[in-house]
Amino acid sequence: MTGAPDSIKAFDGVVIGGGAAGLMCAIAAGRRGLRIVVIEHAADIGKRILISGGGRCNFTNLHCSPRSFLSANPHFPKSALARYTPADFIALVERHGIPYHEKTLGQLFCDRSAHDIVRMLRRECDEAGVRIVTGCRVTEVRRPSEFVLETNRGEFRAPAVVIATGGLSIPKMGATDFGYRVAKQFGVKVRACRPALTPLLVEGYREISGVATDVAAAAGGHEFRERMLFTHQGLSGPAILQVSSYWKPGTSVRIDLLPRVDIMAELIARRLERTETKTIVAAHLPKRLADLWFERNVQSRPVMTASDRELERLARALHGWEILPRGVAGYEKAEVTAGGVDTDELSAKTLGVRAVRGLYFIGEVVDVTGHLGGFNFQWAWASGHAAGESL
Repeated sequence: MTGAPDSIKAFDGVVIGGGAAGLMCAIAAGRRGLRIVVIEHAADIGKRILISGGGRCNFTNLHCSPRSFLSANPHFPKSALARYTPADFIALVERHGIPYHEKTLGQLFCDRSAHDIVRMLRRECDEAGVRIVTGCRVTEVRRPSEFVLETNRGEFRAPAVVIATGGLSIPKMGATDFGYRVAKQFGVKVRACRPALTPLLVEGYREISGVATDVAAAAGGHEFRERMLFTHQGLSGPAILQVSSYWKPGTSVRIDLLPRVDIMAELIARRLERTETKTIVAAHLPKRLADLWFERNVQSRPVMTASDRELERLARALHGWEILPRGVAGYEKAEVTAGGVDTDELSAKTLGVRAVRGLYFIGEVVDVTGHLGGFNFQWAWASGHAAGESL
C-alpha cells in the first residue's frame, strides 16, 4: 500500500516515521480497526533496520529489562517493556517463518538478512490496512481542532499524530531534529541530546589500529565486559560503545585489560623465574598491545627481581588502566541518540503527551536509550505497541 495518499487524506491517526517504532505503532493501531497512515520522508521504509546488526538486524535481546536503559526517569520504560516483551516479538518473527539465532549475551539476529524483518513489518501493515506513503516530507504541523500536516504529498488530517522520527544519529541516513522541533512547537520539553553507543576519541594508538581484546570498561558507575578495539581515532568495540553512553567529558574511562585473569597471583606463582613481566602479561594480551602498554606505562623486568610492591603496582595498572578521551566520534558513528523528549511530559502507559491530547512520541526521539545488543529495537517495538494500543 505504498504510494500516493487517497483523495480524502483523513485518518484516525498519522504516524510520522517509517522505522521500527513507527511501523509497530501503525500495526498495533491498524489491528484495532483504525485508519492509519505512515508517512516516511525517505524513498522506502525501514532504512535503519536494514543496516542494523551488520545487515542481519539484532532485533531484540532475551535479557531485556529496564536496567538496560538510560533515562532521566529510569522507571519510565517499565510499563511499555512489560506489556510488549522480547517473547512477543519473537512470536511474531516465528509466525512469519523467519530463521534467527542467538549470538552472545542474549542478542538475537536474523539468519539471512534484515530484509526479512522489513518485509514482515510491511506484510503486517498490509494485513492491518495501514497505508504507507514514502517520499513524503512534512513542512508544517498545525492543530486548529484536529492535527493538520502539510506535506509535499498534500495535506493529512487526523485527531492523533505519532512522532516516530528517531534521533540525530547517522545523519547520512536522513536523521534530522524534526521530532524535537515538533515537541518544542507544542510546548513539550526536550532534554539535551548527545551521541550514545559511539567510539571514543583517544590520541596515540594509531600504531595498533585493528588490535582487539576482551576488557572490562567502566565509566559513570557502569561497567561492561566485552570486546575493545583500537582504531585510528581511538577506541571502539562493544565495551567502549557501551560505556560511551555513560562517559562525561573531562572524565576518564577505567579499563581492566585482564578481567578474567588474576595476574597478581600468576606473577607471584612464577616469582622464582627469570621470565620478563611483559612476557607473562603478553600471554593474555595481543603482543602489539602488550608491547605498547609496557612501553608507555611500566618498565618490564625479570619477575624474580621485582619487589612485591612493584608487582602489586603492575597488577593494579593492568586491572585499572585509566584513559582520558578527548571526546566521542559523534552522531556520524553513534548507534543512537541519548536524551530527547522529556519523559515527564509523557504517559508511561500510552506514550502520549499529557498536555496535548492526540500527540505521541515513541522510539529513539524519547529520552530512553538502550544498551547495545538489541535493546533499542525492543524499546522501539514496545513503545510503538503501547502508543498503537492507545490511539
